[in-house]
Amino acid sequence: MDYSSKIREFNSQPLPDELNRRQFLRLTVATTMAMTTIPQVWAAETKGDMPYRKLGRTGEKISAIGVGGFHIGTPPEEEGIRIIRTAIDRGINFMDNSWDYHDGGSEVRMGKALKDGYRQKAFLMTKIDGRTKASAAKQIDESLKRLQTDHVDLMQFHEIIRMEDPDRIFAEGGAMEAMLAAKQAGKVRYIGFTGHKDPSIHLRMLETAGKHQFHFDAVQMPLNVMDAHFRSFQKQVLPVLVKEEIGVLGMKPLGSGIILKSKTVKPIECLHYAMSLPTSTVITGMDKMEILEQALGAARTFKPLNEQEVAALLERTAEAASEGKFEQFKTETRFDATAHNPQWLG
Repeated sequence: MDYSSKIREFNSQPLPDELNRRQFLRLTVATTMAMTTIPQVWAAETKGDMPYRKLGRTGEKISAIGVGGFHIGTPPEEEGIRIIRTAIDRGINFMDNSWDYHDGGSEVRMGKALKDGYRQKAFLMTKIDGRTKASAAKQIDESLKRLQTDHVDLMQFHEIIRMEDPDRIFAEGGAMEAMLAAKQAGKVRYIGFTGHKDPSIHLRMLETAGKHQFHFDAVQMPLNVMDAHFRSFQKQVLPVLVKEEIGVLGMKPLGSGIILKSKTVKPIECLHYAMSLPTSTVITGMDKMEILEQALGAARTFKPLNEQEVAALLERTAEAASEGKFEQFKTETRFDATAHNPQWLG
């Protein structure tokens, strides 16, 4: 499928300068508000304080907030396990992880946390880096072993950050062959991909999938108050995912806290902004119990932002966001784990 017309429709304006900033902000607000009215979006149901949303066309219901897998590997193991179990006890069922986080340590920790009946309460996702059939198959099995489970609910191709990644994955002998075999074997229920670098690469992955008659169940990408202004996944990719009924996994709502250093927004505003987009879940890092409580508070108090609230947030963040200074995962390589460890790709 050719997505160029969609890109033109939602990203036809240049980046703002002093002459067109108001026009740009009006367009961005209008685009954001249009997204919030698309009838796939809001909670499928609410249990206690936690809203649940549909994961694309899968029919699965997942918590509007998800536990980030990288940060869960940062505190002492006992604390990490406590955070995971408390999150599940309080209604968060979406668990993010990756084969490479902390050299597998995050998966090991989550595997321990999901014992004693917690696995049945969780929608478990992890990611692999392999681009070949052999490397992907090996990583899938290693992830399952660490997580102490016979299957994951969602397995994703991690760090689609290079234009050639889609070609390698869908090539003969590529990672997609291993993923489909794993799904056939019952090791994987749903298939998705992630990336944080550039929306054009996400669009190319979707185009390549279309050429191979493959429909992804979920796609993960940065969605935050800064992204709307700079190489925007919200403007370029999100409309395509909504139209294709692909589950939207928002990540980096606070950019690991870097966005807060702009001194333009508060944590709750960041979370509520991302939740106001048509996200199935917003994955946020939780390395302390107080950060978990912050996320739970955002879920408890969430109401979709109105047009005035969106406009105010985008006005405040426009200048700080204009060159990607607070989204360094887009502009630098130090956040690209597979770039520093190319052997993981196979």
